[in-house]
Amino acid sequence: MGQAKTILMLAGDGIGPEAMRQVRRVMDWLEQRRGLSFAVTEGLVGGIAIDREGTPLSDATLEAAKSADAVLLGAVGGPQWDNVDFAIRPEAGLLRLRKELGLFANLRPAMVLDALIDASTLKPEIVRSLNIMIVRELTGGVYFGEPRGITDLGDGEKRGVNTQVYTSSEIRRVARVAFELARKRQNRLCSVEKANVMESGRLWRAEVTSLHQADFADVALSHMYADNCAMQLVRNPRQFDVIVTDNLFGDMLSDEAAMLTGSLGMLPSASLGATRPDGSRPAMYEPVHGSAPDIAGQDKANPIATLFSFTMMLRYSFDLGDEAERIEKAAVRVLDGGRRTADIMAPGLTEVSTTGMGDAILGELDASLA
Repeated sequence: MGQAKTILMLAGDGIGPEAMRQVRRVMDWLEQRRGLSFAVTEGLVGGIAIDREGTPLSDATLEAAKSADAVLLGAVGGPQWDNVDFAIRPEAGLLRLRKELGLFANLRPAMVLDALIDASTLKPEIVRSLNIMIVRELTGGVYFGEPRGITDLGDGEKRGVNTQVYTSSEIRRVARVAFELARKRQNRLCSVEKANVMESGRLWRAEVTSLHQADFADVALSHMYADNCAMQLVRNPRQFDVIVTDNLFGDMLSDEAAMLTGSLGMLPSASLGATRPDGSRPAMYEPVHGSAPDIAGQDKANPIATLFSFTMMLRYSFDLGDEAERIEKAAVRVLDGGRRTADIMAPGLTEVSTTGMGDAILGELDASLA
């Protein structure tokens, strides 16, 4: 891999540190057994950063993120920070990272492994071999639009306002990422919006269509309203390959797709920025699951989502797809062998701890070199 790749590791809150420890063990394995080199620094984000630094993301940590080749984040939040000011809640640190790094494209894969097909609440014949990718626009839309806020109208009446707003360039840049991903998969892209009732949706559809005609005519493009997409994801999810959508709809649809797989503890994500002149791009990788404060510190958490976030880093930031695949196959062999953390446990199988899952994956990695 040449010069060591710099990684900022932000374990965060709750189960984040426990899962991250297992990823660090796999990083060490890659350095010792595969000759790779990672320069890892650690920082604080979320609730722990509020407690220790008075802010969910310090300026120093943000600068470290900007200078790193990639950021790996665990989880943020917990009930002990529910009453802090909205502007400095733990999630504000995550949002600031995304905004300041320009991470406009969120990649959320949803895959159903054969070993876990019974964990899904849908019938096996509906979700078998499911493998879809949702690309969510991450730095625009209703979560960032202005004006926003709550206004006191008097006489006990208030008004809450959030603004849904997109520009042509914001739409086209995330659509380009989705088209390029589709080319590497099944060459199918479904663009999702509400063009029937929202002007921003009409612009979204027009810009995606224009980009398709200009640069990606080889990709099969379809359009779907967001409410229909939500229905189709539980009716016939395998009809999709890549879905691209805005920030709000992407937030909801990607969580829905995640539950098709049976457990949030298995699902990673990647957030990518614009390509730099040297070919690199800012990127942050994080599991889909939250901080799970109810099991934090108990060595019960499933570390696979965080580990698979790291394999996405290997694939998208470091062009190490073979090593990513090696790790993923090791995890699948562990699951095929019946070893499970509590969230994906089933009768007749062997329950293992967070550390035990790390041990098992490392054992399979060693076996892969035998």
